[in-house]
Amino acid sequence: MLAEYLPSLLFLFVATGIGVALILIGNTLGPKFHFDEKYTAFECGFPAFEDSRMQFDIRYYLIAIQFIVFDLEIIFIVPWATVFRELGVLGLIEMGIFVGMLLIGFIYVWKKGALEWE
Repeated sequence: MLAEYLPSLLFLFVATGIGVALILIGNTLGPKFHFDEKYTAFECGFPAFEDSRMQFDIRYYLIAIQFIVFDLEIIFIVPWATVFRELGVLGLIEMGIFVGMLLIGFIYVWKKGALEWE
């Protein structure tokens, strides 16, 4: 039985060996130029002009959380739709409760004004 895992184990050892060998070769044969310009903050073709610790508006995070919630909704609805006939009425009721809870959350966010962007 362990012989069935031998190809996978061999692949793991060879892949690890190649990775380690490439890192060691790069560190020993690669150029070693160290200068301060290399480690400065650089973004979009010009040096940074503001502090990196600036605060974001809370609405940015609310929109991100909403995106994740509705993305997860699709992850649950697509498999449900593929086996809809097999689940029967109980599956329909459960998905109705799930979508209803998401709808309540959407209405709450809408009433709070989180979808308004200035």
